[in-house]
Amino acid sequence: MKILVTGSAGHLGEALIRSLKSKEDELIGMDIKTSAHTMHVGSISDRGFVRRCMSGVDAVLHTATLHKPHIATHTRQDFIDTNVTGTLILLEEAVSAGVKTFIYTSTTSTFGDAMRPATGEAAVWVTEELQPKPKNIYGITKIAAENLCMLVNRNLKLPCIILRTSRFFPEDDDDWGKRESYSNENLKANELLFRRVDIQDVVKAHRLAIDKAQEIGFDRFIISATTPFKRSDAIELGIDAPSVLERYVPNYLQEYIRRGWTMFPSIGRVYDNAHARNKLNWTPDYDFHRVIERLSKGEHYQSPLSREVGIKGYHETSFADGPYPVD
Repeated sequence: MKILVTGSAGHLGEALIRSLKSKEDELIGMDIKTSAHTMHVGSISDRGFVRRCMSGVDAVLHTATLHKPHIATHTRQDFIDTNVTGTLILLEEAVSAGVKTFIYTSTTSTFGDAMRPATGEAAVWVTEELQPKPKNIYGITKIAAENLCMLVNRNLKLPCIILRTSRFFPEDDDDWGKRESYSNENLKANELLFRRVDIQDVVKAHRLAIDKAQEIGFDRFIISATTPFKRSDAIELGIDAPSVLERYVPNYLQEYIRRGWTMFPSIGRVYDNAHARNKLNWTPDYDFHRVIERLSKGEHYQSPLSREVGIKGYHETSFADGPYPVD
């Protein structure tokens, strides 16, 4: 199978190229930036370039995007050009080239303000049924691109799977308060309870999506580490998250004390990946239980792949007040 990976110089694009290469599958990377994993350098908004790259392709893994970190440094039109127009061009050229499968990497950021309870209120239980309320141009354009995939599937019969991934980047958080209160590893370990996923598990979801796309046709899936929490915990999570966690992972506290780590006092949202586990047969390996198990053995909480890909950053420039400027 010949697989085209857009955004091959990025975190996920590189991880896909590294992981999915095999005797059976040929991986072709394309990106606007040069990299060791990029075979074709150019823009996804350039139709001629995309058409040349699409020749002979069986499946497209579309990870290229402008991200939330670009909001303060790029115009809204830039986001439209890349995230919407670029996706449309890829979809249309995929149909013209006879591509069999199109996998679109979206984001849980599309839910936006639908995931913002007031202080002390119950945590929002986030499933694919939650109505998105995008709060910025990033979320708006990702939803628009998702809907283009749905339209092309409906009218042109290209199997399209949407994977709404939660956080998997290793960079420092953009929230100054969180950076001051928690170490980077502490923060990211906490997030695996409810809003983070290891990049190795994201790669696994993309492989399964390729295999299942013909059967499914079109669907959206939340890709996030499996939470130990239940929907019935939502009220208490919004008030006293550590007490809830001790019921499910009682040995976490000893390891956290040993490391000088702390748990968030409350949790305002929980991503539920049940739909992906049931329909894609996806089983993420790196959840909070696995984190505590690995840490207690003196191992790193992240997968080897996550550490191999490493920190890339989103800008050529460094910023004094964080990993990227916040709009």
